[in-house]
Amino acid sequence: MKSERTHFILGIIFLLTSVTPLFAQKIDVGKLKGIDVRSIGPAGMSGRVTSIDAVASQPDIIYIGTASGGVWKSESGGIDWKPIFDDQPVLSIGAVAVQQDNPDVVWAGTGEGNPRNSLNGGFGLYKSLDAGKSWKLVGLEKTRNIHRIKIDPKNPKTVYVAAIGSPWGEHPERGVFKTTDGGKTWKHVLFTNNKSGAADLVMDPNNPNKLIAAMWEHRRKPWTFNSGGEGSGLYITVDGGDNWKELGDKDGLPEGNLGRIGIAIAPSDPKKGLCADRIKEKCPLQI
Repeated sequence: MKSERTHFILGIIFLLTSVTPLFAQKIDVGKLKGIDVRSIGPAGMSGRVTSIDAVASQPDIIYIGTASGGVWKSESGGIDWKPIFDDQPVLSIGAVAVQQDNPDVVWAGTGEGNPRNSLNGGFGLYKSLDAGKSWKLVGLEKTRNIHRIKIDPKNPKTVYVAAIGSPWGEHPERGVFKTTDGGKTWKHVLFTNNKSGAADLVMDPNNPNKLIAAMWEHRRKPWTFNSGGEGSGLYITVDGGDNWKELGDKDGLPEGNLGRIGIAIAPSDPKKGLCADRIKEKCPLQI
């Protein structure tokens, strides 16, 4: 054992004495002029895919948002991809949405909407008018994390944004926001408390003034995670967010504080889709 240790130490000494003269030699910088600066690692990952949208009239054109790698675009149905958001100050994406009647218009909400302990925060909402070649910040910088974007198909200047907010602290810039001028100005149309954000948002495909939002009270700390509370709830509006009705146990929901809720509407039958998880035979949401 002692002999092996001695051989190891002698080997280290030999290595150091043989390599040191190389550093003492003068390097000819001229030989390096033809070498471009390049990344040699470590490689960065885009993380989870948080959102997907495609151009309905050209389904080979797909956009995805990633947890820590920006927005990616495919024009080959997913065979190959290119990053289109790398020049922006933040690369965490929570939502992407294509304006279907003019697919050159693409929206990207920054800040992943899944409150993991490895979550990255965002810096507002971005809009592209040239299919992702360039982007413009259009507000909501303090929302931190955006989880859904819904565009009114009949009036695309009207857009709803579901901000889940930062799970690491309390702040008022969370809930549902609405613009009617394509992102120039915003109105905060749904808010419950500083701990609760919009965990999901759906729009009736036959009536864009009817939306359902899932509000979720949550708080993450380094050592624990709290889910549910007084700010949680399921809310419905039939007038474009001017008024909201909170749904409760009389509508078929469980009693007590609610956790995170996911929502979906069946395009083939929106009324039936609203009631897919109802216990009662007659659904009060059929309005």
